[in-house]
Order: sequence, then C-alpha cells, then structure tokens
Amino acid sequence: MTNNSFRPYIYFPILFALVLVGGIYVGVNLNAESNHNLFKPVVKPQHHKLTEILNYIEQEYVDTVSMDSLTEETITKLLQSLDPHSSYIPAKELQAMNEPLEGKFEGIGVEFNIIDDTIVVIAPISGGPSQKLGIQPGDRIVKIEGQTVAGTGIKSKDVMDKLRGKGGTEVSIHIFRRGEKELIEYTITRGTIPIYSIDVAFMLNAETGYIKISRFGATTYDEYIEAFEKLKAKGLQKLILDLRGNPGGYLNAANDLADEFLPNRKMIVYTEGKARPRQNHFASLRGDFEKNPLVILVDEGSASASEILAGAVQDNDRGTIIGRRTFGKGLVQEQVDLPDGSAIRLTIARYYTPTGRSIQKPYSHNAEEYYDEYYERIENGELYSKDSIQFSDSLKFTTPGGKIVYGGGGIMPDVFVPVDTTRLSKYLSAVFSKGLVNQFAFDYADKNRNSLMSYKDFQNFNKQFSVSENMLNDFVAYAENKGVKRDEHGLQVSADYIKLQIKAIIARNIWNDEGYYPVILSDDAILKKALEELNTSNILKK
Repeated sequence: MTNNSFRPYIYFPILFALVLVGGIYVGVNLNAESNHNLFKPVVKPQHHKLTEILNYIEQEYVDTVSMDSLTEETITKLLQSLDPHSSYIPAKELQAMNEPLEGKFEGIGVEFNIIDDTIVVIAPISGGPSQKLGIQPGDRIVKIEGQTVAGTGIKSKDVMDKLRGKGGTEVSIHIFRRGEKELIEYTITRGTIPIYSIDVAFMLNAETGYIKISRFGATTYDEYIEAFEKLKAKGLQKLILDLRGNPGGYLNAANDLADEFLPNRKMIVYTEGKARPRQNHFASLRGDFEKNPLVILVDEGSASASEILAGAVQDNDRGTIIGRRTFGKGLVQEQVDLPDGSAIRLTIARYYTPTGRSIQKPYSHNAEEYYDEYYERIENGELYSKDSIQFSDSLKFTTPGGKIVYGGGGIMPDVFVPVDTTRLSKYLSAVFSKGLVNQFAFDYADKNRNSLMSYKDFQNFNKQFSVSENMLNDFVAYAENKGVKRDEHGLQVSADYIKLQIKAIIARNIWNDEGYYPVILSDDAILKKALEELNTSNILKK
C-alpha cells in the first residue's frame, strides 16, 4: 500500500512499544572481552574545573545537596551529550542491564504476567527451581513471604524484586490453582536461570530450517550450534535466520555467528576509532554452513550486532537479506566498571561492513530526536514503500559480486517487503492497545488446559484446532464488556488476523514459543517471501 496520507501510527501501538524498548537496548553493543575493571582516567589540569564546581556547590550552596545524585546526573548528561549510545549505568541497575547479555539471572524461574491484578504463572522455566517443585502454568501467586500480593496493584518490577535474589536463598509463596480448595504453599530455593537468545528453531518444510535470534549474548553462539545440529539431523539444507526486532548485543557473538556462514579469510567487520587502530575481524575455517542457501530477515528493529551479521552476509554476496531497512547503529561501546559498582558505556569506535560502509545513521546531541527517527520513517512511508528511501551516491558501495549497497543509515535489504496494512483497522488497534486478545486467549487456555493438552502435542493441536466463528463472537462480546464496541467494518477487515493471534497465544500458553511461532508465522509476509526466494534458482547460486 502506498499512501502518504495514511497514518499507521494509529494502528501500531504494539509495534511502537517494541521499537521504543528496542531503541533503549540498542546501545548495548559490547565486546565481551573489552570490559575494563580498572578505571584510571587521565585528568588534565584544565579539566579540574568540573571538580572545583562540584566542590563549590557542596560547600556553599544555600541548601543541602546530595552530591552523589548530583554527580550521577552530571555524568549522565555528560555522556548523553556525546552520542545516543554512550551512557552511565547506576550500580543498582547494572546487573539487570547485563543479565540479558550474560544469558542468566538468579531467581525462582517462572515466566509471569499480571492479569486482573494477580500474578499468573505463564510457564515455569525448564530446569528451574519452580518447575522442579511442580509449579504449573496458570498458577496464581497470591502471597509472597506471607504478604498478600493479589489485588494490591503490584507491578512487574515489584514482582521481580520479590522473587529474584541470590542463588541458594529461599522465598515462600502461596498459590491458587484451579481445582484446589486451599492455597498451596511452596518454599523455593532460588537458582541460576538461563536467559535464551534463540526464541525458537524448527523446520518449515522438509529441507528449510528457521531460527529466530532475539539478542546477541554470551550464550548465543552455543545456542545456535545446538539448534543448528538438531535441524541438520532433521534434513536441514536451507536456512532462514530471523533477526527482526533483534537490538544487538555482543560484537563477538555476531562475529562467531557470521563465521558459520562465511568461507575462511572473508572479512566480517572492522572497527576503528580515534584512539583505537583499525581492527579487522575475519572468518576462519570453522563454518559449517558456508555454501548452502541462506536468507536473513531484518526490519527497523534490527540493530547493532544484527546489522554486523546482515552486513557481512550481504557484502560478501553470501546470502539474501529480506525485509525492511534496519535501525542504523554502527557505534561500538566499551563498558568500564567504576569502583562503586556503577559503569559507563563509552563509544570508542565505529564498525564498518566488509565493503567499507558505515551504517550508523546521522545523530545530533538530542537522543529523543534520534529515536524518534522511527516515526519519521513511518511518516515518510518507508515501512510500506521502498521508493520513499533516498540514499546519497556518495554512500554507494559495490560488493565483489557487483551488487550496489549503501551506507549512512542501516542495512537496506536485497528484497524489500512492506508492512501489510490490508488487515489493519481501528477496531484491531483498540483491542490490541488494551491487551484484550492476550487476556482472552490466556483465559481460554487457562480454563481449557486439560482439553488442550489432550491434543498430546503441538503438531496435533495446530492441525486440528481452529478459532471458530462462535469463539470469535465470544471474543467480541468480551472486548465489548471491556469497553471496545463491536465494529462490523473492523471485524470484516481484521477478523482473520484476530483469529490467528488468538490461536497463537493459546498455543504459547500451552507449548511456549514452540507453539506460538509456527502459528503466527504461517501468515507472515516476510517469511513467505523468504520461502519464495529460496525456491528460485537465483538464490541457490549464492
């Protein structure tokens, strides 16, 4: 659809939420081996001014000032003035910031949601303390350490503060379980819980595998190898790697993964900064998927390490990039741990793809404007029209195979796929913005868990279960009860998509992501295009 008067932001509350969250996380493109534990700044005489001003404020200001807070604010503003990705992380936030990249945290091991002001277990994490004790999906956590938490307005952060903690420590909870008259008490010993980088890996057909990577962390490469070997045993000959919405992470993780696809001595990426001489990263002999057909899926939420991998594959003519233009984050941060447990992440270099292009998009000293560039792309029609994207000839590069690629603002895919606006409506926007599809599907799965489990496995469920018209009408009545009036035009446009979402979320509540993704991807325009491209002779030559 190409209509510059169209306002997709009316219909994309969930997309924007993901974009903004991803934008915050984009700044964490760290090299796992570049974390400095010693902080020894070189203070030149002319730089003593800042220290003198802070001392003067502390001694002479009319009111008492928290110098710790003032110092932290000063550091934060100082780093923000450099670029959008240099940042200061207070000690109390550092662990939570690092956990997704380190691939683990300490706690009781449950995925949860707050539904109707109650903590509901979506699933116990495999191998974690809660699963071992028998905590089940659908359990409601009513008390923590004897204190009632249901119906109190508790927030997700509060739940994590109460349930996470040092491994080996204990926490007691009382849960309500359907079919049980009394609350069930558990005393759980906290343990180390894995955070996985790969959401799902499965075969799309007899020879095509699909792997979705959500971040590049310390365990990403090992997770990929494990997933790849399982798919290879099932007949994998072609691979679709989904990096959509992946905000990046460790540079080393991207290099290791690119090495699996590129022949020996092919360049992956190089970095260079004022105080950091050029450092080249090349593929080795290690790769186990260097000649077979490869497709990488990207979109406006793919950033940093995702762009390194996509750029390496594109610039070496190794595979096909499909989707929409990526975020455009080509700055490398180095983390320096400070003596008080806080840290700074300072931009120390830019990274460049093998052809020499920098894909960092332009930035000013206004971080808000930098992230709002997403909205500019939408306003300019970029999400649904490739022709709206303008590149300067000065940023034109040519791959060894003769393909034209551009720097200066993200990775432009080889095959552009616009956002599908044909099923969007105000009704769809309303029910999604209120979270009603998720709530309805969860309630259905919770009430019908035993009958859904009678399908024995997801494959049988996927083949036999469908969302009927009666079930859709039940949802419409549910939504109306929650304040969203029935909209016949909206339902005519969006009914099939709502049905698909309901089925996918029901599947997630029973079979986790292994159930969700095969359902939701069955009507995914970018994935369909990838399968189409894999079946052409052109891609097989790459």
